Amino acid sequence: MQQILRQDVKYVKGVGPVRADLLRKELGLTTLGDLLYYFPYRYDDRSEVQRICDLMEGMPAVQVKGRILEFFKEGAGHKQRLIATFTDGTGYCELVWFRGIKFAEKTYKIGHEYLVFGKPTFFKNRFNIGHPEMEDLTAAKEKAQQAGGQQWLQPQAPPLASAPLLAEGNGTLPDGRGTGAGLLPHYHTTDRMKNAGLNSRALAKIIGAAWDIVASKGGMDETLPAELIAQRHLIALTEAMRIIHQPRSAEELPAAQRRLKFEELFYLQLGILCYAKRQQLQIAGYRLPQVGELFHRFYKERIPFELTGAQKRVLREIQADMASGRQMNRLLQGDVGSGKTMVALMTCLLAIGNGFQTCLMAPTEILAEQHLATLREQLGDLPVRVEFLTGIVKGARRREILEATARGEVDILVGTHALIEPSVQFLNLGLAVVDEQHRFGVKQRASLWEKNAQPPHILVMTATPIPRTLAMTVYGDLDVSVIDELPPGRKPVSTRHYYEDEQAQLHQGLLHELAAGRQVYVVYPLIEETAKMDLQSLQMGYAKMVEAFPQYKVGCVHGKMKSAIKDEEMLRFKRGETQILVSTTVIEVGVNVPNASVMVIEDAQRFGLSQLHQLRGRVGRGADQSYCLLITKRDMQDTTRRRMRIMVSSTDGFEIAEEDLKLRGPGDLEGTQQSGMPFDLKIANVVKDSRLMQEARLVAQEIVEADPQQQLPQNTLLWQRLRELRRERTDFSEIS
Repeated sequence: MQQILRQDVKYVKGVGPVRADLLRKELGLTTLGDLLYYFPYRYDDRSEVQRICDLMEGMPAVQVKGRILEFFKEGAGHKQRLIATFTDGTGYCELVWFRGIKFAEKTYKIGHEYLVFGKPTFFKNRFNIGHPEMEDLTAAKEKAQQAGGQQWLQPQAPPLASAPLLAEGNGTLPDGRGTGAGLLPHYHTTDRMKNAGLNSRALAKIIGAAWDIVASKGGMDETLPAELIAQRHLIALTEAMRIIHQPRSAEELPAAQRRLKFEELFYLQLGILCYAKRQQLQIAGYRLPQVGELFHRFYKERIPFELTGAQKRVLREIQADMASGRQMNRLLQGDVGSGKTMVALMTCLLAIGNGFQTCLMAPTEILAEQHLATLREQLGDLPVRVEFLTGIVKGARRREILEATARGEVDILVGTHALIEPSVQFLNLGLAVVDEQHRFGVKQRASLWEKNAQPPHILVMTATPIPRTLAMTVYGDLDVSVIDELPPGRKPVSTRHYYEDEQAQLHQGLLHELAAGRQVYVVYPLIEETAKMDLQSLQMGYAKMVEAFPQYKVGCVHGKMKSAIKDEEMLRFKRGETQILVSTTVIEVGVNVPNASVMVIEDAQRFGLSQLHQLRGRVGRGADQSYCLLITKRDMQDTTRRRMRIMVSSTDGFEIAEEDLKLRGPGDLEGTQQSGMPFDLKIANVVKDSRLMQEARLVAQEIVEADPQQQLPQNTLLWQRLRELRRERTDFSEIS
């Protein structure tokens, strides 16, 4: 059966070389198996046929049955449209085509009876259906009669037992869907495919033909052990595949979807956990057992405050990892201001105390510069050499840093992705810290491993809280530490929502904070697609602040400014020379001003929850009460109102991240497309199916723990299938 699934798609009925090339280029479908694993995104219930006289405005898509009386055209050139007058005997409606006119003229015939599906709209005193889905009932009846008078259109789905599961053709219509079904699957297609006559209906017909080939050979080879199928109450793969493409009723679908989703999530988790186990068993790490004099001196002399309990717990976890003899791969999560940089520095000191070099990689120059300044300030006069390497470091200075690093004289090298360039060589790199790592591609992070014959310990940091549902896939192979406690004296930021017509009230509150000697951020969105308009809004906002607060100095920064000018403006704000900083999101990371107590976010509806939370984290860094003020228009979408309510009610970054994931989906979250998802899920959804993913992960964990060497005979099918998926879809070893 696997050989059949690998059959070239061009040999499936209705495809051929031209359509095969189109399917490959547009959807990446090259084999019969690819077709079967290309799942519908929705289903239309075709069990009811409406009368035209009963159509009403506002109805969703409907199904009507009748005959075409005539064709005529209106308009000219690219505005031309083809119209068919259609009747079922109770009334008349018009079928309208704006595209594919030649195809419609050639395909649909006057006098033939059709089953028509589409959304009715009322125009010029008559209902019309634009670009309807058409099924030629006259032709289908003739074909059925030739086959022996088969009863092909039934008002209700037959009982499941009445139709053999693997009968040749499975009783399908010419378009590939079940005869008794009232459900028609819809498949995503592209404009190019539609222009070539390969719409959802045509694709359903092709997939139906592919299924007929598989059904005629006895169905799909099972991809899960019988014991696991019984244990998790799953239906057979063959049955699930038939139902998902040719459901006889809506009641069948949940069982089929659960089976296919579970399998997809199970193998995803099995691959991640196998990789993590292999790394744990096979990849040795530098043993760093000494705490060292340098660490003790820093702890006693340089820390101006007591570490939080969460910071101490995380440091113990890290120290145990680095002393164990296995390579550390640990994700450090912590909200903005929770003290991750301090933990990272102390981890570097542990490595340096054992005679190793370290590096800290950040996604942007401004964040790398902030880390450099913070590390040097915190280390003071301790004998630790910290150097900086980004694209702006050139010439003799760059050569000096590279040579010193190669000789082992640089203890901590801070930089951007420049650190992974081949020219950067370490004498003995023992630890690599990666900050805001979701902004790096998988292979970029993996390049750090190649700096030594033996890979360094890896500490991955993020201030963007990762929802548990996403962490199980993106970071499923990493050990996770969470700093869930803010330093003593920090007060939660109070978040409030204002409408843009409440400026007087807003300015009164700002004046109170400014009079108390504190500072204010005012942030505007800057989106590439609307950059010119956004910059105009920023300049207008700057002018408005200057006019409203003439007694205070107002600064302005945005990403389009020259770096030197931008940095000088930020430095003035940090020194307190500027009281109000009007900015774009360039201040989202890299700026630490404890005296800033107010964050005003204009057009807050244009930001996602996670970004709003990151911006809010720029204030609340001192002992004073701080505020985040969200400004929106009164006219908002429901999802926007929900985002504002969440921000006002919660300061928990993990709760906000979960909500953001629910509202926007994993593919929309910044960076997740490059963050290590082993393959695109075809039917499962990490948000909607999070419970099923947890179930699949538990099952996968049990198997990996019981069979780490992949030798137990009862798991042979699982390991074989996992190897096939690795070849077909992904390389799990790229996750880091």
